[in-house]
This record gives sequence, structure tokens and C-alpha cells, in this order.
Amino acid sequence: MRSLFAKILLWFLATIAMAFVGLNVLVVMHFNDPARQTPLSRALSYQAQRARVAYETGGKETLKTDLTRISAIFQSDAFLTDPRGRDLVTGENRSDQIAAGRRRFFVRTIRTVVARKIDNGRYWFILDAPGEDAPLFPTAQLTVLSAVVLLAYLLARYLTSPVRSLQSAVERFGKGDFSARAGSTRTDELGQLARTFDQMAERIQNLMAAQRRLLLDISHELRSPLARLNVAVELARTGENRDDALDRIQKESDRLNALVGELLQVTRAEVDPQALHAQPIRLDQFLQGVVDDCSIEATARHCCLTLDGPGPVTVQGDPELLRRASENVIRNAIRFAPPETAIEVHLQADSETARIRVRDYGPGVPEQERSRIFEPFYRVEGDRNRGSGDVGLGLAIARRAIELHQGRVEARNAHPGLIVEMEIPRSAHPVS
Repeated sequence: MRSLFAKILLWFLATIAMAFVGLNVLVVMHFNDPARQTPLSRALSYQAQRARVAYETGGKETLKTDLTRISAIFQSDAFLTDPRGRDLVTGENRSDQIAAGRRRFFVRTIRTVVARKIDNGRYWFILDAPGEDAPLFPTAQLTVLSAVVLLAYLLARYLTSPVRSLQSAVERFGKGDFSARAGSTRTDELGQLARTFDQMAERIQNLMAAQRRLLLDISHELRSPLARLNVAVELARTGENRDDALDRIQKESDRLNALVGELLQVTRAEVDPQALHAQPIRLDQFLQGVVDDCSIEATARHCCLTLDGPGPVTVQGDPELLRRASENVIRNAIRFAPPETAIEVHLQADSETARIRVRDYGPGVPEQERSRIFEPFYRVEGDRNRGSGDVGLGLAIARRAIELHQGRVEARNAHPGLIVEMEIPRSAHPVS
């Protein structure tokens, strides 16, 4: 038997059957046996002693008269025998009736016989009453039994239905449907098992999706710089504009190196969220360090990079991921800020969240494309980044890093410029 449902159901039914039979045995032995009912037992003992006295004092005739009186009282045939079962009135052998009276059956038959020893075994007193045929399980008992069996069936289904759902989800997942989930809402151990599977499936789906995206992104983004490298190599071989060709080779090589590095950053953040290490971070000091690192680039572009904060702000987070997020947003602002303008970094906090706002005074982005600038490799047409050497991954890295901290990031035009705001829950831990 391989079905867990069948095993559970049969175990329930076997237990119910044993309990039901056992209760019937007890009912028959203790309630349907007249000799075990205390008032009737005393009455039988009394009448049996009167019959004995009648026999010993008046002989057979007196005993016959007394047995007739007892038969009228109990609506049964009454007999008094010697120890071997011989009827003291008729001389007949009543051994079978004595044996029947001493046995206890689980059901009533056409006769109800009671045999009682009296006077230290010198006599047997017998009552032999006509009975009624009765079924083993009356209608009321069968109704109760049917209800119990139905409840056992429903309980077995309740216990095994999440297992079947989980089995179905595992089979679909094994066949390549990485969106398959058990989706259990139960709060017991089976529900916890289903949710553990869903978490595992989510992780694997993220791994596979990130792997596919990485392969597609690499194949797409490497094509252009590789083509330009081939042209530069051909120019270098012909000897025409060799220095320009070598500069182009160096530039495209640097671009490829930066592209691969940023692709790995995005992939690492997406495929390994469980490896994040949350710890308390003084966000004001942390941002000051990032601003100091980025000031060199801002100075090179003749821009001013400033940080404005309320004082000590502490959050729970992964330092490396938060550095990637804030650094990429700040460098994105520096890259598109006009010379002699400021890049402003503001830190704000309340009891629940911390917000980092980065503003530049560049051209901004079209309103209809604001939400898409956080997509990998997305670049605005005619835009902020065509001549910058940017490959369109910085803001995608920032968004994923903030989302792993249960936060959010958004951009809006400031006229002039663009504001990118990152919101981080102060007590949030990185999640997948």
C-alpha cells in the first residue's frame, strides 16, 4: 500500500472498529446480562433461596408450586436442579440450560438463560426466558459508525491534501516550471514544509533567471565593443592612424572590463541574497566616506559634491550593497551634471526609515521614461549617457541593492536636474 491517504484512513477505520467492537462487548457483558444488574441479581438470589426452602421443606410438589409463582413473576420458565443438572421436579437433565446460562454472548438470541449456583453449589437455579432476535449493529449504532467513518475520511484528506499539493508542485518544478509553488496557507508542520519548498523554488527561479539574463546581457552588450575592437585591430594592422587605433583598442578594452565588472555585480546581488550580512551601520558616517571617494570625480568635472545630514543615523544593512547603491547613484549624478554645478546629497531619517536623496542639475529624463532608467542596460534616447561611456547598469545595481533591504528607490525630475531618492527601513534585514 503506497498511498499515505489510504494508510491513514485504514488506520483510523481499524482503530474505530476495534473501539466499536470493544464497547459493544462491554455493553453486552455489563448491561444486556440481567444477572449483572444489581437489583435483579438480588431478586434472583431471593427467589432462588425461596425455591430451595420450598424444596427442602415441602418436597417436589411444594417446589413445583413455588417455581410456578416465580415463572409468573419473571415471565420465564424456572427450574431448580441438583449439582449435576437433574431437574428436582421432573428429573430431566438441564445441563445444557446451565451451560447456556453460564455463557455470555455478544448478541441476544431467541433465548435468555440465567443459571445461578445457590447454597454452596448444592443446587442450580435456572431462568429460561424467550428472547428476540437482534442485529449485531442496530440502526442507531450504524448511524454513529457511518458518521465516524465520514469524519475519519475527511481528516485523512485534510492531513494528506497539502502533501498532494506539494507533490504536484515538485513534479511541475522538476519538469522545468520554475514558477510552480505549493502556496499553502496552513500554519502546521505541513504548511511550514510547503513554505520551505516555496522559498527554495523562489531562490532557484532567481538563480536561473539571473543566469539567463546574464547570458543575454553579455551576448547583447559585448557585441558592439567587440565589433569596434575588430575595426581598431584592422586599422592598427594597416598602419594607418596606428595611435588612434591603439587608443580605441584601449578604450574598448576598458569598456569591456567595466561592463563585465558591473554585470557581475548585478548578478551577484540577484543570485545570492542569502549571503548578505546585515549589521548596524552609521549611515551618516558611511555616506560621508562615499562622498569623499566620489569627490575626486566631481572635482575632475568641475562640480561640487556636498552632503547634508541631520546627525547620527543608524540602519541595519549590508555595507557592501549599500555602498554599491549610494556610489552608483552619486556617480550617475556626477556623470550628467553640467560643469560648475553642485551635486547635493541629503540624508533624512525618522523612527522607521532613512532616506538618501541625490540631486544633480543636469538635463533630467523624459517623464515617460523615469521608471525605466532602473532597468539593466536601459539608456534614454539622445540622452544623459550616450557620450559618458556608461553601460546602463549603475541604477539597476542600486535598485536591486535597496530592494534587498526591503526598501525602494525612485527618480523624479527637479527642473532642472534629476532627484534619485533611496528609502531604507531602519530595522530591515536584507531579504531575497
